Amino acid sequence: MLILELLVLLLAAHGSPVLGRVLLGHRGNKPVDGGRIWRDGERLLGDSKTWRGLIVGVAATALCSALMGMGALFGALFGALGLLGDLISSFIKRRRHMRSSARATGLDQLPEAFLPVLFGAFWIGYGWVVVVVTVVSFMIANIVLSPLLYRLGIRRQPH
Repeated sequence: MLILELLVLLLAAHGSPVLGRVLLGHRGNKPVDGGRIWRDGERLLGDSKTWRGLIVGVAATALCSALMGMGALFGALFGALGLLGDLISSFIKRRRHMRSSARATGLDQLPEAFLPVLFGAFWIGYGWVVVVVTVVSFMIANIVLSPLLYRLGIRRQPH
């Protein structure tokens, strides 16, 4: 049950920004990096990492966590770490001269799942088996479900 709850929180953190874009349109879509360019000539993060996504992702994760009895603070921190992992992935992809939203299997899923689930292990006190099973399950679900969400018009990219 705990692994399923953690997967729901990961889904809230990473799925709600996509839904936020659909529901809010262009409102709040200012890029987190402010359009800044890194010393390699590439954007720091890219246009797809927005303040709207961060706010919606953290709020949705806090709400889900509170509803599941894990506490809003835990959920907010869990969501923030998941989205930080996503920002780290984007930063690394830009340094590798990959376009925004380019596919990088593993890099696209691992930091955004591992950071919050590891945090949860310390906050809640579950073991490494839960961490590994949750992260691997999230990675598989992300790889399998993303093309479906693209076909349904929810995601902009099939990965």
